[in-house]
Amino acid sequence: MGLLDRLRDLVKKPKIPGLTVDTPGVEIVAEAFDPAEADSSVLARSPAWVAEAPAILRHHLKLPPEKVAEAASILAQDGWELREQGPDGDLTLAHALRVQTLDALHCAQERSRMAGLAQRLGGDSVGWDALQPSGAPT
Repeated sequence: MGLLDRLRDLVKKPKIPGLTVDTPGVEIVAEAFDPAEADSSVLARSPAWVAEAPAILRHHLKLPPEKVAEAASILAQDGWELREQGPDGDLTLAHALRVQTLDALHCAQERSRMAGLAQRLGGDSVGWDALQPSGAPT
């Protein structure tokens, strides 16, 4: 994604007052842990997902412990927050979080990006889920 595409996305996407990665009362509305399933299918089969409402997109990553800080630095450049969850064998389970409005294209792009980042750092991208406040506006 080029600089102009990112700027267009920022202009198109309204800022969501109040929703942060720490907002309480959110629930999982979509999840994709099967790499063979298209993100469009994941969103289409999710009755709880509200397309027009912002969501917290959460990618589940397994990274070498010594690479977590590097991953956090790389992800922060695009507004992602990386949070360590704990050890998972020789790797560290971490969540990359960002608030955004979800659509299949951006989910697929970010899934691919997370997989590439995790692979470059010697880890794995397990999948993603999306959280929205319970009773999100329809």
